[in-house]
Amino acid sequence: MTPLLEVRELRAGYGTIEVVHGLDLAVHPGEVVALLGPNGAGKTTTLSTVSGELAPLGGEVRLLDCDAKDPLHIRARKGLAMVTQERAVLMDLTTAENLKVSRCDPDRAIELFPELEEHLDRRVGLLSGGQQQMLALARCLAREARLLLVDELSLGLAPIVVDRLLRAVRAAADGGIGVLLVEQHVHKALAVADRVVVLRRGLVELTGSAVELRDRVDEIQAAYLQPVAQ
Repeated sequence: MTPLLEVRELRAGYGTIEVVHGLDLAVHPGEVVALLGPNGAGKTTTLSTVSGELAPLGGEVRLLDCDAKDPLHIRARKGLAMVTQERAVLMDLTTAENLKVSRCDPDRAIELFPELEEHLDRRVGLLSGGQQQMLALARCLAREARLLLVDELSLGLAPIVVDRLLRAVRAAADGGIGVLLVEQHVHKALAVADRVVVLRRGLVELTGSAVELRDRVDEIQAAYLQPVAQ
């Protein structure tokens, strides 16, 4: 099966500062790949480079049918969707207006998150953080997305909301979308992932299936996910 995303020997960073060194990974239709690591490991830099927001410093990124130099908006037209840490919603518009400007199917969005229906006419800035993140995810999944990049979906949210969001991510993958998931809650990430890639100091320290690694969470956290000493 041809991967939706394939990264080979990726070097990524900012200006002359290289953060990610020689990364290899792939995401296929119907699977969730969890990208884990401590703060500063290069996870968000990887997503930004894959999406086209940052130009790679070296290596190769093959994503959908995109040219290597295609910017984010071109990649979005070809099936890329992304949920960022910043909750990519328009705060001054209503929920319904957010769905409209994102060119998604509003009925599908409400099917995914019925919790949003009573807030369709409410300004998004007045919604809770969890509702805003549901809207951000609904905007991605209620259109013809083929590949979903998710960066810290759970940041600042209650566990019950995180579980709700991650179930939707898993269901999207079960429907055929490929997902690259950066998530701070290791147990929750492993519960929905198929494969895992652990980064530390921009290098891959560990890879494997989520099934293999679920019984090693404490070991993985102790060995790889602690903050890097400066």
